[in-house]
Amino acid sequence: MIINNIEKFLDWVIARKLDLNYDVSRHKLRIYDQEEIVGDLWLPFSLSYNTETNGVAKVEKNWIVFLIRSGTAALGYFEEGTNTEHKVIRAYMVRKKQGKSQIKYLKTKGKSRAGSRVRLEASEKFFNDINEKLSDYLNKYPVDYIAYSCSKTLWPYLFTEEGKLKKDDPRLFKVPAHIQEPGYGKLLEINDLLQSPNLIIAEKNPDYFSAYKDKEQQAPEEDDNW
Repeated sequence: MIINNIEKFLDWVIARKLDLNYDVSRHKLRIYDQEEIVGDLWLPFSLSYNTETNGVAKVEKNWIVFLIRSGTAALGYFEEGTNTEHKVIRAYMVRKKQGKSQIKYLKTKGKSRAGSRVRLEASEKFFNDINEKLSDYLNKYPVDYIAYSCSKTLWPYLFTEEGKLKKDDPRLFKVPAHIQEPGYGKLLEINDLLQSPNLIIAEKNPDYFSAYKDKEQQAPEEDDNW
């Protein structure tokens, strides 16, 4: 659920005497009704949150987004939300019959066959290219956030001693969305998501925020009456 007016929503939350807990590492607000979690509000990268006033303020931030699936990666640098550089990287990493990436296959079957060796070399180049581009962004630009979507099984190949990107970097931010196929269009789509207040409602109480939704929908009609 995209929140169109975050200030108005936070006022509504406070008026209902709900509790807010700010998670710095995920840049999100967890919302409680007494001790029950009722939702998570993912905050835009372009806003800061004040824990004392429960208010938000516009800030100038820059970030990297990288999306990785076996054999395909999309990377981009965004200056205050505008994409200034991007790159899509592809590699031959999937065995045709099994549909399994070469990295996963090597854990159980080894690398004796010629086809396996070719795919392994392609896999190594794939991650070398990713690390090279990410290091280039981090060296060239001021980066406040590094938003990513990447399976943890691929982390050993992503976070290397030679690369600039490290797995304990506090700027790392996991994209709150499933990415099926990375590409330039998906990169822009995720960037839009990262600039929008996105409310994830708890599954146990899916109608909890329906009163606020109704209020937002009725607002234009109230304005028309003036």
